[in-house]
Amino acid sequence: MEKDAKIYVAGHRGMVGSAIVRELGRQGYGNIVTRTHAELDLTRQEAVEAFFAAEKPEYVFLAAARVGGIAANESALADFMYDNMILEMNVIHAAWKNGVKKLEFLGSSCIYPRMAPQPMKESALLTGELEKTNEAYALAKISGLKYCEFLNRQYGTDYISVMPTNLYGPNDNYHPEHSHVLPALIRRFHEAKEQGAESVVCWGDGSPLREFLYVDDLAELCVFLMNHYSGNETVNAGTGKELTIRELTELTAGIVGYTGKILWDSTRPNGTPRKLLDVSKAAALGWTYHTELEDGIRLTYEDFLRNPARAER
Repeated sequence: MEKDAKIYVAGHRGMVGSAIVRELGRQGYGNIVTRTHAELDLTRQEAVEAFFAAEKPEYVFLAAARVGGIAANESALADFMYDNMILEMNVIHAAWKNGVKKLEFLGSSCIYPRMAPQPMKESALLTGELEKTNEAYALAKISGLKYCEFLNRQYGTDYISVMPTNLYGPNDNYHPEHSHVLPALIRRFHEAKEQGAESVVCWGDGSPLREFLYVDDLAELCVFLMNHYSGNETVNAGTGKELTIRELTELTAGIVGYTGKILWDSTRPNGTPRKLLDVSKAAALGWTYHTELEDGIRLTYEDFLRNPARAER
């Protein structure tokens, strides 16, 4: 990407999009185009096409998405599938119609089969059944990355996709029902500490294994791939390290400073038993993560404390 190129970051107010904007600025890209949801509803095809026709961005980072944890996904299956699929198709199609030089689509590791061999390679896509608790979101993301691939094959576009593992970091969503596991734990333990609660109840039995990537590390990879990678196959983004949800819970409680008991409700779903990405492809391209989990959780908790309004989302 040229330093003065017009770059559109879709979803710039979210955790991933805001990190990409920060990274672009850090690297000296100054011509960045953004729109809030109030200014541009990406689920409205006519509005999206009018925006692209008027602005003519040269590069696009598609980080906009409707996201949430297990509870949010299970309670709004149709909404998660429709909103994500329609906004992806609108943006990617408008980019193609308006001659965007390169587009990068941000997906999720939930696209891979529930029981895929671990660590999961990019080639595991569509080789087995998806995890039911986030199937709708996964299907939407698979559709987006496949549409990029098909445009490349049919029309010779240069559209790429990156599949991050579980993300966390500044500007996360700490909603008590709609957030992902790590921000949910931060809020829960913080409030328990403030209230002097004797115990905190967590979902499942704590046995699932998960991998976590600090969002600023992902943003660095996103810009790197836009400059150094072209291909139909997606690129995994992760650390290659995993820990159990129980270990994550205990680590987060310690960082927040909660000293009460941690109880487990095994009637609640665990989700996928293990989800570790094979990140050898990104490593071979010349990228690796920088932020260790304990350091990243501390930075995220500091973000939570600096932004108390985020706890209301």
